[in-house]
Amino acid sequence: MEFSNWKSWPNRNHLGKVLKYPGIYVVRYSPHNGIEDSPFEWAKDIIYVGMTNSIAGLKGRLSQFNDTMRTARVTHGGADRVRFKHQNYPAFAASAYVAVCHMVCDVESNKPEDLRKMGKVAEWEYLAMAAYVEKFGRLPEFNDKKGTKKFSKST
Repeated sequence: MEFSNWKSWPNRNHLGKVLKYPGIYVVRYSPHNGIEDSPFEWAKDIIYVGMTNSIAGLKGRLSQFNDTMRTARVTHGGADRVRFKHQNYPAFAASAYVAVCHMVCDVESNKPEDLRKMGKVAEWEYLAMAAYVEKFGRLPEFNDKKGTKKFSKST
């Protein structure tokens, strides 16, 4: 897995053409400056690891995450848990960063090579979570479904 450099949440679409592909994404919440455009590294302040094999690619999934964070429409379960803790969207967006790892494939294809690539994306998500657990002894905060609540269930 090779991740992009970190992008601030408001600049996530600047990750470019790779966002049209399936892949995994890592969300980091940090008040520290200087993270934008820095190389990906595992950090304790990573709060979520997710993946998509959607036709809309990483851009679509990150848009669902963003929409769930700022509107009443819940289209992303992980973001619903993040929102329970981070209800002030502007404050969240000012301190959030994302890095992605994409897989070039045709998600509408039933060709064995494309199906294998989509399976690899799902595997990457678990490998990424395992790498985080090995380094920090726990899941990223909002991947822990038992330890976090959903905003949509609290209203």
